[in-house]
Amino acid sequence: MNRSPVPNQRAIIDRRQLAGRIAALVAEEGEKARPAIVAALREALDRGRAELVRRLEKNPSAGHACTRGYAFLTDQLVRVLYDHVTADLYPAPNRSSAERLAILAVGGYGRAEMAPHSDVDIAFLTPQRHTAWCEQVIEAMLYLMWDLGLKVGHSSRTLDDAIRLAREDLTIRTSLLEARYVWGDEVLYDEAARRFWSEVARGTERQFVVEKLAERNARHKRMGDSRYVVEPNIKDGKGGLRDLQTLYWIGKYTHQVRSAKELIDVGLLTTAEYKGFRRAERFLLAVRCHLHQITGRAEDRLTFDFQRQIAERMNFADRPGKSSVERFMQFYFLQAKRVGSLTGVFLAQLDEEFAQKSAKRGFFAGFRSRPRELKGYVVHGGKIAAPSDEWFRKDPVRLIEVFQLAEAEELEVHPRTMRQAARDAKLIDHTVREDARANALFLDLLAGRNDPASVLRWMNEAGVMGRFVPDFGRVNAQMQFNMYHHYTVDEHTIRAIGLLSRIEKGELKDDHPRATRLIHKVASRRAAYVAVLLHDIAKGRKGDHSILGAEVARELCPRFGLNENETELVAWLVLHHLLMSHTAQKRDLTDPKTVEDFVATVQGLERLRHLAILTAVDIRAVGPGTWNSWKGQLLGELFDLSQERLRLGHARHGRHERVTAKRAEVSERLGARSDLVASVGERLDDAYWIAEPADIAAINLVHYHAAREADHALSIHCEFYEERGATLVTVIAADHPGLFYRIAGGIHLAGGNIIDARIHTSRDGWAVDNFLVQDPHGRPFMEEGQLERLKKSIADALANRIDLEPRLAQRPLPHSRSKAFDVDPRIVFDNTASNRFTVIEVNARDRSALLNRLSRALFEEGLVVQSAHITAYGERAADTFYVTDVTGSKITGEARLARIEAALLEAASDALQARLEDA
Repeated sequence: MNRSPVPNQRAIIDRRQLAGRIAALVAEEGEKARPAIVAALREALDRGRAELVRRLEKNPSAGHACTRGYAFLTDQLVRVLYDHVTADLYPAPNRSSAERLAILAVGGYGRAEMAPHSDVDIAFLTPQRHTAWCEQVIEAMLYLMWDLGLKVGHSSRTLDDAIRLAREDLTIRTSLLEARYVWGDEVLYDEAARRFWSEVARGTERQFVVEKLAERNARHKRMGDSRYVVEPNIKDGKGGLRDLQTLYWIGKYTHQVRSAKELIDVGLLTTAEYKGFRRAERFLLAVRCHLHQITGRAEDRLTFDFQRQIAERMNFADRPGKSSVERFMQFYFLQAKRVGSLTGVFLAQLDEEFAQKSAKRGFFAGFRSRPRELKGYVVHGGKIAAPSDEWFRKDPVRLIEVFQLAEAEELEVHPRTMRQAARDAKLIDHTVREDARANALFLDLLAGRNDPASVLRWMNEAGVMGRFVPDFGRVNAQMQFNMYHHYTVDEHTIRAIGLLSRIEKGELKDDHPRATRLIHKVASRRAAYVAVLLHDIAKGRKGDHSILGAEVARELCPRFGLNENETELVAWLVLHHLLMSHTAQKRDLTDPKTVEDFVATVQGLERLRHLAILTAVDIRAVGPGTWNSWKGQLLGELFDLSQERLRLGHARHGRHERVTAKRAEVSERLGARSDLVASVGERLDDAYWIAEPADIAAINLVHYHAAREADHALSIHCEFYEERGATLVTVIAADHPGLFYRIAGGIHLAGGNIIDARIHTSRDGWAVDNFLVQDPHGRPFMEEGQLERLKKSIADALANRIDLEPRLAQRPLPHSRSKAFDVDPRIVFDNTASNRFTVIEVNARDRSALLNRLSRALFEEGLVVQSAHITAYGERAADTFYVTDVTGSKITGEARLARIEAALLEAASDALQARLEDA
């Protein structure tokens, strides 16, 4: 957008020398010179590219220099080609006025923003209908460029056609807008430029802006509609290069600027904003160039597997609590945020210009609605504005007040005022942070009744949020280098606040009925909002972010105006904000010790209510698809069991009473077949009746009876289990060692992920194993074909008709890019989490074969699995097993525990996976 000269140009390509070499080859070999000419051109191209690679290695952040260099290299090649074709292949010494040809660079090439593998977008322009000479020259040039391996996007139009099509088509209009003269007939190019402005652009400025913004919005929606997705598209994503280009296109179309710098002169950007524009553009262009060089292709998605390499190339280093790749991505998101802020003020300034022009024309010319005054601010057209340029300087507390009023009155902040706030945010110092009124205003905003999340996002983008709460500023644009979290920490937090607000207003009662009820029962709603704000406040620091975050909460809550009880509550919630999620997903909720330990930590109903609400919004704000009915069911069960124990001081029923009550409920569900509770149910021990929900137990009894009546050695039942958002798979078979790991392998081979498993053996030696299964996208299997595939795969695995290990090893990872992460297996034994079982938790890289390998290792170590609970966090899986030895006892011996740990580490290792893949 700003065409500074390329330094030391001849080190990239010496056009005169190359042209002389081609002329010499033509003189020597005549018509047979083509192969040698192509070789000379390719040599020049390769040498130029190598020089540009060297320059980027030397100056890894020099995005403008790199892209201008590639555009310059292409320019010179195109000029040499044109001169060779018109002089040597199709010379026409006395050309007619129709035999004229202008070569224009368009697209990224036209802007001189070419990455290493960008397309060469060229427009061939002729004065009128193509003559034979023009067609021959164009064809010859294209064939030579294709011979060089260039990916050419080209158009060939007459001047009249170009102008006509530009009027009709937005893409062609944009292409002509940024067209740059490269070679050929410059007079023809000048005529095209003159006619474009007079016949296409004039009078269509507003239409162009509207269409470009609609195009941008559609692109954002396609790319995830957030500039904080952790695998961004640096070209088309929100806050990426295309957004900067859109600003330039709009500025050029409406004000005929020739460079981005001229946006200052026409009042669309300030000098500081333009510098921010250039910094962001330089960095994004550099990242794109590195991405193209690493991949060897035109790649624009900054995926996890490339982030680490580019961070290293651009000299980002590790810091305590923050890796080099996290620091690189944080800088990336700060640039994306800057692009977003620039877009907002730029478009609003333009909107105001259009409004002023409209007010001077038409029937209502001169008529304007009258602004109103609100606490000294000006409110007009749904926007709140500072009344003067000195407004915030006179009282910096107003930097908080303007956003609080915007939320309370459901107003937007005027872009000019956003500019002022961004400029004056530095006025927020220790005195402002400790000001009681400022903190009261902030708390009112945070717990606002309308749309606090949107206003907090504006506040954050203006830089006010990070200045007022410096701890939040530290997580601004902070990414977490894993596949579980979809957003940066600040965006995740603001989204969680927005979800809490929507839950409180009843907008999410279908997905979160319990949280919707609880938010109206808590004693302090503002404590709930502060807890959400602070739950991840200490991420990116050295140490446990929950412990460090609780310390931050104890400092900030009194400052915000919370009383002592609220402060202690928020600090406890931040410290334990992962407790409920981990307990529900990693522990057996039918084991009384699970609830006992959880309640011992929670200690009160008010904490339980707050923790349930915080857990729900925290999980859902991680990203699309992370909240599902299965997680909701688990959390709901844990809440209900814990609430009962907290209210009564103990479990309502002992073991015998619980079994009796469960049997009665199943009997009622079975209706006319209630006799099965006695005939079949007597064969199942108390552990079965306590572990299984009544609806599953009813299914099991009918299934068991039918299998035994038919004398089936193996019976498999699959059905969609709507309440849990999964597929229930029940296997009834003669119990024998290794049954569990073989079933798990069969399910995985059919494409299923096991999320929960309960293993039982009847008194007469039959296994009754229940599995909850989802597909790799967290959805249940529902179609008949899918269910039959599950059954067949399990049956084949149990009959040894398939060799499980190599087949499982060949299945792709659930997340194709998970190899970008270092996931070291970790084993944790816990003999206190259950009174009857040893609990083993395995954290390892998620893969289709993992559960099969782990359960086989446990079998080979002589352990009996009673239940398994499987949770995936992106590239990492956490598999928890409740086990005993063959005598039904816990495993306590240190030597044996060490042996089991070694076996599990080997089963979960990448080394074993590699060996099996090669087998």
